[in-house]
Amino acid sequence: MHTAPTSIVPARTAPPLQPAPPLQSTPRTTLTRGRHRGIEDRDALHDLLAQALLAHVGIDMGTHPVVLPCLPALDIEGPDEGGTLYLHGSVGAVWVRRLLADGSDVCVTVTELDGLVLARSATHHSMNYRCAVVVGRPRVVPEGPEKVRALDLLVDQVVPGRAMHLRPSTRKEMAATCVLAVPLAEASLKMRAGDPVDDEDDVAAGGWAGVVPVQRVLGDPVDAADNEAPVPAHVVRHVADDDGVRRVGMGDDVQRR
Repeated sequence: MHTAPTSIVPARTAPPLQPAPPLQSTPRTTLTRGRHRGIEDRDALHDLLAQALLAHVGIDMGTHPVVLPCLPALDIEGPDEGGTLYLHGSVGAVWVRRLLADGSDVCVTVTELDGLVLARSATHHSMNYRCAVVVGRPRVVPEGPEKVRALDLLVDQVVPGRAMHLRPSTRKEMAATCVLAVPLAEASLKMRAGDPVDDEDDVAAGGWAGVVPVQRVLGDPVDAADNEAPVPAHVVRHVADDDGVRRVGMGDDVQRR
């Protein structure tokens, strides 16, 4: 995906000017299990979505449901209620054609795994995670400045600042790509962090319990077989940036199982 150079600041480095209002539960986003792990801080939702490289989109195809992987991009100041989560796909994709035909709602989930929680019994094993669920009716982004911006944000979601280094997209490429905008008005965020919570008898009996941290780590860039150019500075910076991916440490406030 190649887009026209712009001066857009990457979404993951553009915090809101004012504190975001808290998440408000709706009948479709109210937690029914583990409510104590629910997070109402909308900025925490933005933080997770700004880091995400993989979302899953749930769609009702009429005869059956499907859940598909997709790259998301966040625009907290987007034109939709609560901000905008952009998705994209080929105009020829079956799921895109389905949404264009009936205008149904979608469910978008983003999950980051932060740790394997190993308890002293099977039933208390768990995982440390952050999970966002967004429910809403996507709209098709029309040709024009918003679509160009959305595609730039999608590119910069992968490597911040990359869009400005690419050639402009051709009219054919733009026409072949459908960009969908999902409002962030209906969203929930759930998080678990910290130690396993064992039964007292299991703790007294001894045996090891703890957490194996899980981190997303970027490796060194590998040149394409036909490459003759050096690795660009924005790619080097992104790989070297230890703050590019949030890591949840053992000292964080915990939301236990």
